[in-house]
Amino acid sequence: MTAVQPSPKHQKSKALKPGSRPPAKELCSECGLCDTYYIHYVKEACAFLNQQIATLEESAHGLSRNLENPDEVYFGVHQQMMAARKQDPIPGAQWTGIVSTIACEMLDRGLVEGVVCVQNTPEDRFGPMPILARTKEEILAAKVNKPTLSPNLSVLEQVEKSGMKRLLVIGVGCQIQALRAVQKEMGLEKLYVLGTPCVDNVSREGLQKFLETTSKSPETVVHYEFMQDFRIHFKHEDGSIEKVPFFGLNTKELKDVFAPSCLSCFDYVNSLADLVVGYMGAPFGWQWIVVRNQTGQEMLDLVTEQLETQPVMSRGDRRAAVQQSIPAYEKGVTLPMWAAKLMGVAIERIGPKGLEYARFSIDSHFTRNYLYVKRNHPEKLEAHVPEFAKQIVSQYQLPES
Repeated sequence: MTAVQPSPKHQKSKALKPGSRPPAKELCSECGLCDTYYIHYVKEACAFLNQQIATLEESAHGLSRNLENPDEVYFGVHQQMMAARKQDPIPGAQWTGIVSTIACEMLDRGLVEGVVCVQNTPEDRFGPMPILARTKEEILAAKVNKPTLSPNLSVLEQVEKSGMKRLLVIGVGCQIQALRAVQKEMGLEKLYVLGTPCVDNVSREGLQKFLETTSKSPETVVHYEFMQDFRIHFKHEDGSIEKVPFFGLNTKELKDVFAPSCLSCFDYVNSLADLVVGYMGAPFGWQWIVVRNQTGQEMLDLVTEQLETQPVMSRGDRRAAVQQSIPAYEKGVTLPMWAAKLMGVAIERIGPKGLEYARFSIDSHFTRNYLYVKRNHPEKLEAHVPEFAKQIVSQYQLPES
């Protein structure tokens, strides 16, 4: 196959100078595109300057989501969903290591020449350091999520200059939307996109405030996740797991730590990736896998024999809980820890499970984010909020002011 030659027009552009105000201003998610000469396309590509999920779904998957299909409204275009976990987990992985295993297999089998992933900086376990990995060791060094804004796309210029033609990119929704928008300019023969769901990232300073406000030992936290049992699970250096109920969070203190870009995002499920691996639609202890197209299926097929799988399930009704959470968040309600623990136990027993938990999480964040955009960027509301998100938000009564 003859590679499409990259257009020279973007190569004449200059990356944004450090410290300069980004084109998306306060809504910048620091995806890294503007750190390269692909800044040439930023007005079209940036998820916060030009929301175009439906258009890019069509180009990535061959069709955009069917707004008459409730599962597609919530979870995007997909061929199948399942719950899975590795039979032989990778030591030190955040869960069982499905994402790392897929990346390693693709590199080992010669399907790709490199993998865009994120290691941590030498001086900070939570400091993101995007790399273009060319070895299995480099990929494994990137295991474990980095819960801070990360400029993954800052290595795209390096990809083009290397002459690489077959590439795997691992990233979150805002990064992948920008990537899809510039994909045709990169001179690649084949691009694979492995996505993770993403919500509520923070700056490094915001992360420190969150850890110090929430964990009993912030300096020893290795990683954490908001889990399906309605608790935040902090893993510490000694291997212990600390669990803090959602309802005991100091909401008033933490409202300001989340990035404005995350408060304006409606792509929690990473709609434009070929394959998505997360946890929110799976039973506790399992990961949720969404195959969006044939490329995603090819990626999953590489590791199927290494996985234990089961069908997705859905139980419970999230709607009353979501409706009640809207004014509670607005008022910054925080329960005493004893009451938060009791509520957490009750909801774990009778609350939403599986895909219904995923819908709960999506509804909660979409209603919050819709209000954020309406209040802070009303001029962007109509064009920025996708139709599927408007449909989801319309199920709930929102405060007037």
